[in-house]
Amino acid sequence: MDHEHCSKERSASLDLLLRFQRLLVSKLYPGDCVGQVPNTYSPDLLGVGSLLKKYTALLCTHIGDILPVATSIASTSHRHFAEVSHVVDGDLTGILLPELVVSIVLLLSKNAGLMQEAGAIPLLAGLLEHLDRFNHLAPGKERDDNEDLAWPGIMGSFFTGQSCRNNEEVTLIRKADLENHNKDGGFWTVIDGKVYDIKDFQTQSLTGNSIL
Repeated sequence: MDHEHCSKERSASLDLLLRFQRLLVSKLYPGDCVGQVPNTYSPDLLGVGSLLKKYTALLCTHIGDILPVATSIASTSHRHFAEVSHVVDGDLTGILLPELVVSIVLLLSKNAGLMQEAGAIPLLAGLLEHLDRFNHLAPGKERDDNEDLAWPGIMGSFFTGQSCRNNEEVTLIRKADLENHNKDGGFWTVIDGKVYDIKDFQTQSLTGNSIL
C-alpha cells in the first residue's frame, strides 16, 4: 500500500487505530516455532487475545451506534444512500471492520483454540443485523438478488417434459456454463429456471432461428 496516499485518505487517529489493529493481529499470528504443547498459550499471548477482545468490543459498540443512524438517513432516497455510503466507507465501518473480519477468519483457520479463548468472534455477530439492514437499502439490490437466485438453473428435458422427482436427478447449470456451451455451437436456453437443450429442435424447426 502507498503510505502517503493512504495517509491522505485517512485521519491520523484512524490510521493509528488501523496500525494498532494490525499489530494485534501480527502478535496473534502463529510463527514458525515448533514443539509447543497444543492448547497451551503463554500469558503474553493470552494478554494480546484479551486486548483484541476489548478492542473488538469497542469497535462493535461504535459501529452498532453508527449504522442505525446511517440506515435511517440512507432510507430517505438513493441519493442519501450514496452520500451515507461514502461517509461510512471512510469511517471505522469501512476501513477497520472489513480488515478485522478477514484477519480474525485467518487467525481462526490458523489457531482456532486461541481465538475461541480470546472470545472476540461472538462480538462481531451482533453487527450482522445492522449491516444487513443497511445493505438492503442499496439500489438494485432486488435485481441482484433475483439474478443470484436465477442461477444455477435446473437442467430439464425439452421433449419428454419429465420433471426431476428427487434431488439426485437434478443437474445444476451455472450461467457461465450455459454461455460457454452456446459459444461452442450448442443451443441451451432457460425457461422458468430450467435449462433446455433445443439444438435438435433448431435443425427441425420450420420457423427459423429468429423465433428461437
